[in-house]
Amino acid sequence: MGYDHVLSDDEKRELLRIARATLREYLATNRMPPGSPHRESLIAPGGAFVSLHRHGDLRGCIGTFADATPLFRTVQEMAVAAACRDPRFDPLGPEDLADIDIEISVLSSLTPVPDPAEVEVGRHGVHVSRGRSRGVLLPQVATEHGWDHDTFLAQTCRKAGLPEDAWRQTDTIVEVFSAQVFSEKSLTRAAEASLPAADAQKPHSA
Repeated sequence: MGYDHVLSDDEKRELLRIARATLREYLATNRMPPGSPHRESLIAPGGAFVSLHRHGDLRGCIGTFADATPLFRTVQEMAVAAACRDPRFDPLGPEDLADIDIEISVLSSLTPVPDPAEVEVGRHGVHVSRGRSRGVLLPQVATEHGWDHDTFLAQTCRKAGLPEDAWRQTDTIVEVFSAQVFSEKSLTRAAEASLPAADAQKPHSA
């Protein structure tokens, strides 16, 4: 079904706080923090990816489209997975957390596209599958790398371990999704941009 609630900035900030608090607790004690938020929107089921960046470079990214778990819990679990279980990177330690920027992508449901030409760069994320092979790239990845339509699809196939032109073949399933993407850094920039010029230049406590 997918998560269809449009998150407010306050809800986004709360999810980011939950993610950071979860990482702080888990990296120190190997345990998930107890409790849950009060907002119905964050308790509603939803899928999400959590991406971790250090000085602008990717440091972990794990997610799930499964939407049977409360959104805040999905964010907690994916944050821990991105920090500790992404096979491309060494696990993070407590001392690494201060340099990490957390980004969350709250996912819609997957929608098959009969014609891959319908994929819109900058709007859609892409999920390709053939047999047991599957790969996914988030909507922001194509924009960040400056990829065009064909390159985006080719790179998604490559991530799935398929030939780069597999998206052109009828036995490959191409699905799209959208995402609400936000990070600690982007929300901080947005908040600063909304301040009057004089206030924006003042130092702010962390």
